[in-house]
Amino acid sequence: MRRNLRGRSSSSSYNISGSWQGINVQDINKLKAAGIVTVLGVAQTPRRNLLKIKAKVEKIKEVAQKMLPNMFATGAEVSERRANVVHVSTGSKSVDAVLGGGIATQSITEVYGEFRTGKTQLSHTLCVTTQLPEDQGGAGGKVAFIDTEGTFRPDRIRAIADRFEVDSQMVLENILYARAWSSEQQCDMLVDLALRFVEDRTYKMLIVDSIMNLFRQDYSGRGELSERQQKLNQFLARLQKLAEEFNLAVLLTNQVQADPGLKISFAGAAMAKPIGGEMLRMRASRVLTSSSATRIMLRKGRGDERIAKLQDSPDQPEGEATYALKSG
Repeated sequence: MRRNLRGRSSSSSYNISGSWQGINVQDINKLKAAGIVTVLGVAQTPRRNLLKIKAKVEKIKEVAQKMLPNMFATGAEVSERRANVVHVSTGSKSVDAVLGGGIATQSITEVYGEFRTGKTQLSHTLCVTTQLPEDQGGAGGKVAFIDTEGTFRPDRIRAIADRFEVDSQMVLENILYARAWSSEQQCDMLVDLALRFVEDRTYKMLIVDSIMNLFRQDYSGRGELSERQQKLNQFLARLQKLAEEFNLAVLLTNQVQADPGLKISFAGAAMAKPIGGEMLRMRASRVLTSSSATRIMLRKGRGDERIAKLQDSPDQPEGEATYALKSG
């Protein structure tokens, strides 16, 4: 019996549209062109960045501050906000148990591992499970998918949809897909997505598969590492804002590379680190970890067995779970 999929409504941030609180339409359109589509988005953007938009910065910031609640909140109020967090099933009960229910909204989850450990398979599975009702491990919402490696396959989505007994065509229609060819295009896509998310609040998952591929491609020289880190930092910060503004779960996949600085290996797992590892690790300490980020390492076991290790989480202790790598 096929399950019906329905979008889940979400409590919204104040949208900015039309002539807004005495700010004209031209200035509103300038904000939207920069990917700033809610009052919270205005409040989160530094004045120096707003100045680049050439709109009425002081007036805009003043209006945003008046409309938003106090920057400080009681612990009870924070608890109420956290009550809106939804956990999306990975498709594996053992992995879900380690994660406290699945991939959480309002935060970023980074999954990294070597080739054929299940990173892209997890991305495809979440495209389906996100659309399931909450009481079945989903979020009742749509998915946005940024593909930097050309790995998205509709046939894999259909096979997974069949496994969960949902209409595969409807699942595919609820996935917004984009192929990125450069890191600049990858960053620009977040502006487009912000506009879509403010118009359609049923999106619950944003997947980037993979995070470092195009940054590594476009900034390959040693003299470009600083600029690459700056661009990556901006991209990650924008992702976190989207996660909190729209109650999204953000999943990033990342490859690993050999780490020559590690002399001792246990089953080969310790000899690898995420590509762009130090950049992501440094960024994790400032944005990812402080913004409720979760980091999961995937590695190979015997045969089709794979092992997921929860390395960083603000909510759960470190732990491991095994799962099988399957096509559906």
